[in-house]
Amino acid sequence: MEKTEIKKLDVMSVAKIAGAVGLIWGLIVGIIMALGFGTLGAVAGEGLMTGIGAFGAFIISIIAGAIGGFINGAITAFIYNLAAGWVGGIEFHR
Repeated sequence: MEKTEIKKLDVMSVAKIAGAVGLIWGLIVGIIMALGFGTLGAVAGEGLMTGIGAFGAFIISIIAGAIGGFINGAITAFIYNLAAGWVGGIEFHR
């Protein structure tokens, strides 16, 4: 069985993937929030302002997910590289 060790991660590569995953999660959360705000607004009888708020929450969720994911991915890869230098990387078997 062949053993491979991940000794270092490319920070920008991990950040881009994490940003894309964050964008997808932001989209999912944004849809749920927009539906929730829209439902509450309909129950309360507030139409236009609730629609604007729901759309804003949707957009902010997507942007925050993408930016937060990107930053989190970069920090995580950087810390992984430091830790892997001290204790060794993750090993997996093929």
